[in-house]
Amino acid sequence: MLLTRPTRPHPALRFLRRPKAALLASAVTVCLVAAGAPAEPLGVGDRIFPELGNPGYDVAAYDLAFSYPGSNDKPLKAVTTIDARLTSSLNRINLDFAHGTVESVEVDGRRAAFTSAGEDLVVTPDHALPLGSVTRITVRHTSDPRPADDQDGGWVQTNDGLAMANQADAAHLVFPCNDHPSDKAMFTFHVTAPNGYTAVANGLPTGAVKAGGSTTWSYRSQHPMATELAQVSIGHSAVVRRTGPHGLPLRDVVPAADKKELEPWLAKTPDQIAWLESKIGPYPFETYGVLMAQASTGFELETQTLSLFEKDIFTEPAYPKWYIESVMVHELSHQWFGDSVSPRTWSDVWLNEGHATWYEALYAEEKGDHPLQDRMKAAYGASDRWRAAGGPPAKPKPPAPGQKIGIFRSNIYDGAAVVLFALRQEIGKDAFERLEKVWVQENRDTSVGTADFVRLASAIGGRDLSGFFQDWLYGEKTPPMPGHPDWKQAPPPASAGSAKKS
Repeated sequence: MLLTRPTRPHPALRFLRRPKAALLASAVTVCLVAAGAPAEPLGVGDRIFPELGNPGYDVAAYDLAFSYPGSNDKPLKAVTTIDARLTSSLNRINLDFAHGTVESVEVDGRRAAFTSAGEDLVVTPDHALPLGSVTRITVRHTSDPRPADDQDGGWVQTNDGLAMANQADAAHLVFPCNDHPSDKAMFTFHVTAPNGYTAVANGLPTGAVKAGGSTTWSYRSQHPMATELAQVSIGHSAVVRRTGPHGLPLRDVVPAADKKELEPWLAKTPDQIAWLESKIGPYPFETYGVLMAQASTGFELETQTLSLFEKDIFTEPAYPKWYIESVMVHELSHQWFGDSVSPRTWSDVWLNEGHATWYEALYAEEKGDHPLQDRMKAAYGASDRWRAAGGPPAKPKPPAPGQKIGIFRSNIYDGAAVVLFALRQEIGKDAFERLEKVWVQENRDTSVGTADFVRLASAIGGRDLSGFFQDWLYGEKTPPMPGHPDWKQAPPPASAGSAKKS
């Protein structure tokens, strides 16, 4: 995710604009209790979102079917099918689901009782589910694109339809799921919409069937995906196809009326992929594309294989060309860092955003003549203030109630990129570049954490770097920059007030 603002960005630092909508969510779980006990929301104990995640099972695959009525003022009809393997014996299964009406639930083809608890859908099958077994849960429900009073995120209403923005924990506002990045799964999508609309989702198309006045579009992922990275676009869209490096199929989704105007930006993606491959290795997925939505979100989002952008970022004259291209590279680099290699917990999100910011800044240096070192020096000077406001990079402060994207602060963007700059200074450029390539290759399609990065960096760096990372990732104060003893923390601006959270 990258938060943006409509004014011209500073050449060294990205400023954040306050998002107009915050992604809300929380809850999920699996009941490890007797069937007669009261239903309750559980979780996997994530430090930032403690009620997210479901102990007791691991999702292998989701099959999501949505029927769009042709307007955003009523819910979509939906069916979610989940195939999961039991990691504990269960009498109940908790799913995250908080913004729709459940009509029925089946477990292994048999009707199951269900109720709600917090933001959980608690399912009680008519038989116990033993450890190691594989089960199929089918939920018939609605999926409501209308924002609730106390919930944001999930479906994003566009001028001509819908898109998804599920980060950090809002997928369960769209469909029942195990809404935590530690449980990645395969996805299949079926989206039915009136003729005249185009539906696109993560992965590759598997067919489009027209029946009467509607068409059902189907897509399937070729790699496991975290729920927060799911994407479905429904609109009066044009799908622009081209070929990327090594024959990679590319498809972009844009408002049909703006296709010609936006084409120069879309044409940049193949070279951007090639540039990133030269830095960190082969692109990790089966396809890629840019989804330009007619919506006002305040952010751009790295949904897997189909990154979400506000269309206006490409048409706003206040943004210089080099900046827009670097933002495109920021979201593209997330396909490696955050999507293919996902965070094990939300405290590990610095691994996503720090790396995406790093390659965004490196691209701006190589392609836009904006020196990386200048940006890192400026960010270093602000780092202590960012840590005070948002916490150290690997221990971000929890967001305020109702502001779930509040974890996306400067400390995990440029603040985390400064950590990577310090690491490069510490182990040398060659070792750092080797670390980056090995990290994404060895951890492809998995969820990993900060400790894994520390271990690999130590192995490639040839010495124990745990003390180095402890200071840089968890310290309240920013350590001295290796090789730059002259770099100092800048005093706060005279007019500075309390830090804004976004």
